[in-house]
Amino acid sequence: MAMIALASGLRVYLACGVTDMCKGMTGLAMLVQQYLAEDPFGGAVFAFRGRRAGLIKLLWHDGVGLCMLIKRLEQGQFVWPSATTTGRIALTSVQLAALLDGCEWRAPARPRRPELAG
Repeated sequence: MAMIALASGLRVYLACGVTDMCKGMTGLAMLVQQYLAEDPFGGAVFAFRGRRAGLIKLLWHDGVGLCMLIKRLEQGQFVWPSATTTGRIALTSVQLAALLDGCEWRAPARPRRPELAG
């Protein structure tokens, strides 16, 4: 279960490909501006993954300051797209929650509705 509450209208962008995970908040904010052509202070969440695939960093501005969350999976790898023409893809808050849980975010499983009451 993800440790942060995610608003349904939250804008989330994955930086496709591999990112240097030695970068801190300032370095990632510069990547958002220069390579993703987005505003790092606009309230959107930007996700980055390194070469080893078991660690991600999320960057966002909460209206007061720049925030960074780092998550490392104990087992497995984060599913990540390769590079695109824009360098990023948009996710929904549900897809981000699945990603943070280490699950397949491209087609999150929906809870099955019972067909019969009895």
